[in-house]
Amino acid sequence: MKILENKNIDFNIIEYVKTGLNRNTLINILSVLNKKPIDIIRKKDKNFTQLNLKEEQLKNDEILLDSLIDNPKIMQRPIIINKDKGVIGRPPENVYKIL
Repeated sequence: MKILENKNIDFNIIEYVKTGLNRNTLINILSVLNKKPIDIIRKKDKNFTQLNLKEEQLKNDEILLDSLIDNPKIMQRPIIINKDKGVIGRPPENVYKIL
């Protein structure tokens, strides 16, 4: 966010941990990022490890979408979307790729 503020770029923050995500929004985010659900999961997060998903489940996009919707804390953050481009903001310098 500092990068956007320093460049005087207006942005909206969506606190999906508080507000949740619906399936269509999540699918749109994945499309803009050009990622699969497993790519935006914080795999070392305790909330994710407590799900105890089996190897086969980790290959199933539908199961992972449901897991992300039910447990939004496991999603990588921040995710920055600028029109039809998006990046995961870790490291923060990734933001430059879409400005």
